[in-house]
Amino acid sequence: MVDQELLDILVCPETKQPVRTAESDLLERLNTAIREGKVTNRGGDAVSDQVREGLVREDGSLLYPVRDDIPIMLIDEAIPLPNSDDGTTADH
Repeated sequence: MVDQELLDILVCPETKQPVRTAESDLLERLNTAIREGKVTNRGGDAVSDQVREGLVREDGSLLYPVRDDIPIMLIDEAIPLPNSDDGTTADH
């Protein structure tokens, strides 16, 4: 789990928006889509590893994965999130 002091200073490297810890229901939906092969990161690579923890940009459009308690705050590693129930992503 990301330390609260670190979370307080982390921002999206692209927009400088604050980030928050991803909620479990979001992670469950994301991991279902990953299992179905429907998820790519901003760099265009297919995401195959389940996301146990992540940080969501304030606008809710991107998730930065956390691996081994280390936030991966790289734009190309960010995962676009659906912005509506129709499954479209915020950057499309």
